[in-house]
Amino acid sequence: MKLIKWAAVAAIGASAAFGGGLGTAQAADAPAPTRIILGVGSSEAQRVVSWYATTDAAQVVELAETAKIVKGKFPANSTSFPATVAANTVNGGFNGHATLDGLRQNTSYTYHVGNGASWSPAYTFKTHAFNGAFDFLFFGDPQIGSSGDVARDGAGWADTLNVALTANPSAELLVSGGDQVESANNEPQWDAFLGSDKLRQYPWAATIGNHDVGGKAYEQHFWTPNTDRSAPFYRGDAKSESGGDYWYKYKDVLFIDLNSNAYANNADAAHIDYVSKVIQAQGASAKYTVLVYHHSIYSPADHANDTDNQLRRLDFPTAFSNLGVDLVLQGHDHSYSRSYVIKNGKKANPAEQPGATKVEQGPGGVIYVTANSASGSKYYDLTAPDTTKDPNYGPDPLNPKNHWANSVENQEHVRTYVKVDVREDKLTVEEIRSGTCAAPNAAVELGRVAWCGPNSGASPAQPVGSVIDRVRYYPYNDRGVRAAAADGVNWTESKTTTQDGQEKVTLTSVS
Repeated sequence: MKLIKWAAVAAIGASAAFGGGLGTAQAADAPAPTRIILGVGSSEAQRVVSWYATTDAAQVVELAETAKIVKGKFPANSTSFPATVAANTVNGGFNGHATLDGLRQNTSYTYHVGNGASWSPAYTFKTHAFNGAFDFLFFGDPQIGSSGDVARDGAGWADTLNVALTANPSAELLVSGGDQVESANNEPQWDAFLGSDKLRQYPWAATIGNHDVGGKAYEQHFWTPNTDRSAPFYRGDAKSESGGDYWYKYKDVLFIDLNSNAYANNADAAHIDYVSKVIQAQGASAKYTVLVYHHSIYSPADHANDTDNQLRRLDFPTAFSNLGVDLVLQGHDHSYSRSYVIKNGKKANPAEQPGATKVEQGPGGVIYVTANSASGSKYYDLTAPDTTKDPNYGPDPLNPKNHWANSVENQEHVRTYVKVDVREDKLTVEEIRSGTCAAPNAAVELGRVAWCGPNSGASPAQPVGSVIDRVRYYPYNDRGVRAAAADGVNWTESKTTTQDGQEKVTLTSVS
């Protein structure tokens, strides 16, 4: 497949089109673009590059296969992808993005951003096979600046990226739980968030958190594919909000990302309608559907009984079960939880045990995961279920210290990330330590928390790379049943034939 040049232009104020009529001399004098980040495209054959620049002169992303670059020079037949450029409302200047399309599988590419005279440093990324198994990494709330020390927060975030990608160099996506920074338009915080070159080598699938709204910086740093930025996906003031709902497909997974900051004025219904339409149009060719949004509806910590979360707990679960969602990834609560398999807002199988390492999906089953802090900038301690605040979010009969929905709840005040292993017959979800009680761990270093380590600090911190939680999650289909049987899961099942002649497997118990 040949690389396809993606033609996109943007008007800048009164300028007619991309380039705005600026002369060559001005372009040559302009500094190279900065704050570059690699993002996801609509499919595995695309990536999106976003950046900041001091000029709207004709910027491009120049791309070549890494093997064809000799002594740092791009070959004459490199492909240039023209940028869409807009005036930057945060700090002046401009922000740009370009979609790299027509990428080939199993290929290493090198790119840089510039105007033909001034170029950024060059960065390299790799594509993988466009079908089959893959791993992706999910990161909760870096929230750079929330400890009060931007440098320490940035160091913890960079270390988590380094640890996670050293351990998982073939991971194909980095998925965000939201709250990249503490203050939406604080560019020093964004600079610290963007400090690691890993974010220019692996595609970042951005999610908007509550600390990312209140300005346009999120939208200017990240250009997301297939995004609906219409009024229902904002809280009401489109002038000061960023984001929207968007989707992309990667191999056999349909990812749908929601702006959960919008929940009032029936916005949850708009999100459900968006998810429904995307699944109707795109879901038939996907083996799994994964939803991502910031506000964890089964929060285990400070946000467990927030009024907005109580509303989402009523609005979302039955819709997600009916739509065939498999996995929901969330942030916001700076602690880790993994739900039981939930169907229509209730535990699908009352016999599922806390901490079970192998679970079956069953019809309408969904697992909800909340990610802990990936940077160490802020942690929230686990809370006890409190029915006086929400009578519908009480204790788990099998483990009363947990909320009823959660199989696992964990907080050790150490940095962590989530790894999701996607296979044809199962998903494996792991919560992995990326730090210890030692620096970089801003909340611990600065005394924002009083203890560190498992069992509320009573046990010593476990090593980097050790696993807190792991579960194999078998989908509701014949592949999942066969995989579970091979893994020794004892299921009782029955088979029936539907009116259209299809065989239906019903799983009725798990031991």
